[in-house]
Amino acid sequence: MQNRLPTTYRIASVKKETADVQTFTFEVSLGARPGQFGMIWLPGVDEVPMSIAYDDGKQLKITFFAVGDMTKELAKKKEGDLVGLRGPFGTNYEWKKGQKLALLAGGYGAAPMYFTAHEAIKDNCDVHVFVGARSKDHLLYIDELGSLKGVTLHVATDDGSEGYKGYNVNQLSEMIEGGESFDEFLACGPEMMLKAVSGISSDKKIPSQLSLERYMKCGYGLCGNCVVDPLGIRLCIDGPVINNDICVQITDFGKYHRDDVGRKHEF
Repeated sequence: MQNRLPTTYRIASVKKETADVQTFTFEVSLGARPGQFGMIWLPGVDEVPMSIAYDDGKQLKITFFAVGDMTKELAKKKEGDLVGLRGPFGTNYEWKKGQKLALLAGGYGAAPMYFTAHEAIKDNCDVHVFVGARSKDHLLYIDELGSLKGVTLHVATDDGSEGYKGYNVNQLSEMIEGGESFDEFLACGPEMMLKAVSGISSDKKIPSQLSLERYMKCGYGLCGNCVVDPLGIRLCIDGPVINNDICVQITDFGKYHRDDVGRKHEF
């Protein structure tokens, strides 16, 4: 039960990544694995799920986009301020030693993909990371990923301001058509990007693990708010990282999600 109750920790450092994205570092470990998430709590405001950007047993990092009411308030916090954390929750990415992996990161999905790459190279995996963003001003974790030995970094921007012009999934697809091969895809980012990865995964018969985002309230399967149609699985415990053979059975995948009261919202 302990990880289901929030504990407040002081922010050890704040890094401004872009105009709207920040990374908070805490001097604590939740024992998280790449792909898992924690519940981030501001007393009197709200609690939201966030992917763990890094957890090395001593420090924990979260990287977030200030887009909603809670995250905008969170973005106002400074070094030394208290934030509530609980977790880790959910499933994590898995791989086998020595595999050749393609990691696809869209937007702030670059944070958990950095964590994934950092751990996968410890198992002698040949890691290719495809980072995509709208423009170079929105790219995240480029320097960190580029500094990892054993990682080949591929950058794509929608406007061509840095790297490949277009989507990172198209960049991956062109490499595969050119003869490049991978043992598995791991992906985190906007759902339409995940849907595209799922399509390549099915077409090329390359296994993939995708991180699906849904509205989560409790984090441990009690409230049912993150249930997906028609399987009825709860993404907070059966996900967020799910194999593609399960993803293709989810009718709302790439089509709609539900809000805090269960109403459908189209992507």
